[in-house]
Amino acid sequence: MQQIIIVAVVCIVLMALFHLPALKWMSTGFVKIVIGALMLFFLNILSGSFGLHIPINFFTATTVGFLGLPGVVALSSLHLFVI
Repeated sequence: MQQIIIVAVVCIVLMALFHLPALKWMSTGFVKIVIGALMLFFLNILSGSFGLHIPINFFTATTVGFLGLPGVVALSSLHLFVI
C-alpha cells in the first residue's frame, strides 16, 4: 500500500512540474483542505459543551474547505438531525 502512495505522489509531482497551472490548482486545494480542518478543530473546541463533535477527516475537511460556512452548517445539521 505504501508503494502505491509513493508512486502516486511522485507521479503527481512530476505532472505538476511539467504543467505549472496544475501546481497552482493542487496548492489551492491543499490550502483549502487545511483551512477546513482548522475550522473543524475550532468548531469542535467551541461546541464541545453542546455535544456537537464533527470528526476531522479528509471528507469533512474537504467539505468545509471548499464550501466554507455552508459546509460547516451542512455537517452540523447532518450530525444533529441524522446521527
